Amino acid sequence: MKKALFLAASVALAGFSHAQAADTKVSIGISGWTGFAPLTLAKEAGIFKKHGLDVTLPKVPQASRHLALASGDIQCAATTVETWIVWNAAGVATTQIFQLDVSHGADGIAAKPGIENVAGLKGKAVAASAPGTSPYFLLAYILAKNGMTMKDVKIVNMEPGPAAQALLAGQNDAAVTYEPYLSAVRAAPDKGKIIATTLDYPAVMDTFGCTTTFLKEHPDAAKALAASYYDALEMIKKDKDKSFEIMGKDVKQSGKEFGESAAYLEWQDKAAAKKFFGSTFKSFNEEAAKILLDAGVIKTKPDLSKLADPSFIE
Repeated sequence: MKKALFLAASVALAGFSHAQAADTKVSIGISGWTGFAPLTLAKEAGIFKKHGLDVTLPKVPQASRHLALASGDIQCAATTVETWIVWNAAGVATTQIFQLDVSHGADGIAAKPGIENVAGLKGKAVAASAPGTSPYFLLAYILAKNGMTMKDVKIVNMEPGPAAQALLAGQNDAAVTYEPYLSAVRAAPDKGKIIATTLDYPAVMDTFGCTTTFLKEHPDAAKALAASYYDALEMIKKDKDKSFEIMGKDVKQSGKEFGESAAYLEWQDKAAAKKFFGSTFKSFNEEAAKILLDAGVIKTKPDLSKLADPSFIE
C-alpha cells in the first residue's frame, strides 16, 4: 500500500514538475499595431500554451519599451527593425529572432486639407511620437528622401492613435500614424489626406526579439515563440473570419474593420523571414543607422552584425 502511494505521489510530482518546466513565463511588450496581432491570436487561441509558454502581452509605448526590457518587466518585444538599433545603442542588449510583418501602406503621413505633398510640410506642425520610435523614424526617412530634415518641421510629440484623432479634430497640420488609426483618416477625406505611405517609402518592417539574457537562458522558449507565431499565421489562413474577430477585439475593431486594416500589410512566414535576414535586413540597417545618426536619435552606431540571430527559426 505504501509503495503504491509512493509511486502515485512520484508520478503526480513528476507531472507537476514537467508542467512547471514547460510553461515558461514570457512577457512580450507590444502595441495595438495591426502587424503584431498574430501574437494576440497566439495567446487568445491557446497557441502559446500549446507550445509550453505562459505569455502575457502588455501594451507598452514604443518610446519606453526598451526601458521595460532593461528593467526585466518584459523579456521580449515586437517593434520595427530600426528601433532595435536605437535600443542597442542605448545599451539595452537585445536580439531579433524572427520577422513579423512588412507594411504596404499601413504606415504614413496624413495632413490637413490644403497640404498636398511632403514638400508642403515645411514649417508645419507634425504630430509624431518621440525620438526612437517608428513614426519619428518614418518621418525622418520620408523627409530625407525629399531633401528635407527634421529641422524643416515642427514636431509635436503624440502617440499614433492620439495623433490621428487630433488631426481629425482640426489640430496640428499633419500626423504620422499607422493602422488601425490610419484608416480613420481614410474614412474622413474632408478632414485629412494621406500624403505619403510605406507603399512609396518602404521603411517599416517589424521583427520580434528578446533580451540576450533571455535568449541565452531560454533558447527552447525562443524557438517556441517563433513556432507559435507561425502557427498563428496558419490559423489565419485556415479560419480568417474567426482570427480577424479575435485580433480585432483586442483593438476594439470588428473582424471586418480589422481585415480592412490588415490589407495594408503582409505578415511574414518562416521562408520570408529567412530571406529577409539574409538580404534586405542588412542593407536597411545601414541606411537606417545613418538616418538615426543624422537625426540625433543615436550618438554611436552599435554593431549591426549582432542585432539578429535567425538560428531560432532554422
